[in-house]
Amino acid sequence: MLKAELFEVVANGENSGVEFKRDVEVLPVAGTSLATLDKSRLSYYLQDIIKDPEIPQTDGEWIERLLGLGLMADDGMGNRVCSIAGLLCFGIKPRRFLPQAGLRVMAFQGNDKEYQALLDVVLDAPLVGRWQRSASGRKELIDEGLIEKFSSQIEPFITQEASVIDKNMRREKSWYYPWEAIRETVINALAHRDWTRSVDIEVTNYSDRLEVISPGKLQNSMTVSKMVAGQRSPRNTLIMEILRDYGYVDARGMGVRTKVIPLMRNINQAEPVFEATEDYLKTILYRKRADGSLL
Repeated sequence: MLKAELFEVVANGENSGVEFKRDVEVLPVAGTSLATLDKSRLSYYLQDIIKDPEIPQTDGEWIERLLGLGLMADDGMGNRVCSIAGLLCFGIKPRRFLPQAGLRVMAFQGNDKEYQALLDVVLDAPLVGRWQRSASGRKELIDEGLIEKFSSQIEPFITQEASVIDKNMRREKSWYYPWEAIRETVINALAHRDWTRSVDIEVTNYSDRLEVISPGKLQNSMTVSKMVAGQRSPRNTLIMEILRDYGYVDARGMGVRTKVIPLMRNINQAEPVFEATEDYLKTILYRKRADGSLL
């Protein structure tokens, strides 16, 4: 396969079975450019998150810096374009150029995929949110990233408000699942999925469970038992580092063992189920009734 054709395969999300010599996340995405990236998000990342003392001023400076960070790449045809990691983390509507970016979020009233979904949306946003510092120095979210957008969409289907108003004039909200377990599972799917696969990550809420399907088989020699034991083997190390910089992921990279499993055991009294195939990793979280029992 010619070099240019390999770039096109990655850009179009096709899985040809080619063994790449370099990490997929730093490969170029056809049709993109510096203008495809959100400079406001990038500036905040450099200045406020990783404390870079020198912020690029010109487009040329930006391109050189982003090439060095792995967020842009040469496409082999004389163009400097976004890398997969750069587009996913900081791109403006990444799905325009990488259709498998984002999340498909669904909800059904029953325990299978019925004809009529209560919710079926595809979210398109960069992985990280956009913040700014207020006059008082506080960090304020001004544009949601993919995780925040997902939270807004799924919350009505995984919570229940009390029928009575409390003394503070509020309705108490109960959760069918520990939110941190859901959040960790979805972030893991985004951080570790195989980006050469042209299918979406699916998050589906049923009446008795929530399922997250992450495309691609487990990376390297990872197995479910190793993952549960806390072994770490990230597929997309650059994406993982950026999410860690922002605090989206556990600094130790052991969220399944330290968050998902104990939270589901202690709060929902249910073990999470992990199903790994050659095509995907499915995580199943079982729902808790309002009275604390499982459905």
